[in-house]
Amino acid sequence: MQRLTLFSTSGCHLCELAAAVVAEVSPSVGGIALEVVDIAESDALFERYGLSIPVLRHADGDELSWPFAAVSLQGFLRTKKHC
Repeated sequence: MQRLTLFSTSGCHLCELAAAVVAEVSPSVGGIALEVVDIAESDALFERYGLSIPVLRHADGDELSWPFAAVSLQGFLRTKKHC
């Protein structure tokens, strides 16, 4: 199972679309454990991601920035070890 963090915030429609892409891809990659982190709860995260959410971070630290589709997410995950 792949582990991803979605940097998001409340009311972000792009973040909802990103989560839907993750859900779509999950079965094809053996499952995705998704942790959603609200950047509004941390000044450091808000400063880093405030203008770029949604952003997916893999357990190995690599990030995939929006916009991404199912195909690009699958390609991103193919390069990763299962974490």
